[in-house]
Amino acid sequence: MASADSETRPQEAIPQAVKIIIAGGFGAGKTTLVASVSEITPLSTEEVMTEASYGVDDIGGVEHKTTTTVALDFGRITINDDVVLYLFGTPGQDRFWFMWDELAEGALGAVVLADTRRLDTCFHAVDFFERRGVPFVVAVNRFEGSTVYREEEVRQALDVSVDVPIILADARERGSCKEVLVELVTHVIRGRDPVMSG
Repeated sequence: MASADSETRPQEAIPQAVKIIIAGGFGAGKTTLVASVSEITPLSTEEVMTEASYGVDDIGGVEHKTTTTVALDFGRITINDDVVLYLFGTPGQDRFWFMWDELAEGALGAVVLADTRRLDTCFHAVDFFERRGVPFVVAVNRFEGSTVYREEEVRQALDVSVDVPIILADARERGSCKEVLVELVTHVIRGRDPVMSG
């Protein structure tokens, strides 16, 4: 029999889970972004690169990189009592692309991290989300010593429509990462609400 306390105590609402994908090429900063913005210690499947990856993974431009994500990165951000964001970072190498379909299932939207030193490495991510109709933003991750390009130049190089937001970001800075996520959610809302986009 239920106690009087349990009958009068309001049931705690279960927050709505919102799934966001963080994608991009190998070495673009996906693991760093998830770690920077997550309120929990992120789950990471970062492993030390072995000789087996040489000649298989394209490390041109990121030769200093010694680790790689082999499954996914996972982080969480509680917006309020009603909404929790779950971040899933994809592996960047070609040989792990088969996992993307599973990771993207049910996602609200995606962030495509672009590294202007190797812009071609995010072509697959852009194409993947365009073909599946998943709303996304492009976040140009600022790496020291990399060439600075204007938004129009990045848009043209990636061949994305004017509707796709392109923003500068620093995956190492929590505030910058939060701005990227706010831009993504705003973009999704605009796409669903014709009044807001007008």
